[in-house]
Amino acid sequence: MQIFEIFQSLQGETSRAGLPMHFIRLAGCDLRCSYCDTPAARDPAAGRAMTVADVLRAVDAPPLPSTSLGTSPSTALPSTALGASRAGPWVAITGGEPLLQLDDLNALIAALLERGRRVLIETSGAYSIDSLDARAVRIVDVKTPGSGMADRMHWPNLDLLTPHDEVKFVLTGRDDYEWAKKIVARYRLLDHTTVLFGPAAPPGVDAGAPPGVDAGAPSLDPAALARWILADALPVRLNLQLHKLLGLR
Repeated sequence: MQIFEIFQSLQGETSRAGLPMHFIRLAGCDLRCSYCDTPAARDPAAGRAMTVADVLRAVDAPPLPSTSLGTSPSTALPSTALGASRAGPWVAITGGEPLLQLDDLNALIAALLERGRRVLIETSGAYSIDSLDARAVRIVDVKTPGSGMADRMHWPNLDLLTPHDEVKFVLTGRDDYEWAKKIVARYRLLDHTTVLFGPAAPPGVDAGAPPGVDAGAPSLDPAALARWILADALPVRLNLQLHKLLGLR
């Protein structure tokens, strides 16, 4: 499988925000979201080829002096530094788009679970999760009109979500917010899964946009989103990118 990077950080999003985790970022994504903050991971040839056994060894490796915390989120670790220190039982697999490597992804999930790990998968929502190992927590991103990729959404995914899965909306403005509310109601998402509403974050909050990131990408004031949620008494979870607020990866 093609791995862009492996690193340790705090989970910045979802209902597990704040938990230490290992992150395995797979290479390759055929979407071009307006607010993408890891464009280097779109390249399916980025990073390096690794077997499932290679990835397991990297995740189980002892701490490295140059842990990847605090580095640019769009900068891959060198192939000689793909290990990460222990970060508890959780492993987050992200991308890129992990489902583009579905067979290897399922093999990796199974191997991690066999080792007592708990696994979270972040997917764009553009590909069916029907064949994705449902023992993993599936975080499905619903691409809003503001992302520029709403037409790529695989809508049957929303009917496959379970109470231990989560669905995420990244919002670029009021129009996205109103659109997302309609999707939540239409699919009765609050009846069977956790719903996350998050603001599109300005890229490179502290040091300018990372390489390849559009510095003019759309963003939404988190406080404005919080006020809208409160005004509507909407029982969704405000999903801030905690790792970015802390200057972590």
